[in-house]
Amino acid sequence: MGEEKEKALTITITPPTATGPPSPSPAPPSFDPSRMIGIIKRKALIKELAAVYHAECLAYCQQLLELQNKSQEPFNDLKAPDDLRKETMRPPKRLKKSR
Repeated sequence: MGEEKEKALTITITPPTATGPPSPSPAPPSFDPSRMIGIIKRKALIKELAAVYHAECLAYCQQLLELQNKSQEPFNDLKAPDDLRKETMRPPKRLKKSR
């Protein structure tokens, strides 16, 4: 029984077959200070853009908060139901004949 377990656990690994000579990896680019200046400029632009978006977001949040507070305030300009009835009454289409 021990031999059967050994046979079941053995795994054969075959190396991948290469179809040609291995290609040489490209050499890393040498340090160029002018590239660093471009990176620093892009980083500054990204920070500036993030600050603009943040300020815009804060402004929208402030407007939203004001609107929410305004909607929770009681509305005092409501007219009495009697006044509304008078305003919505239309004149009759046919006038009554007077004798």
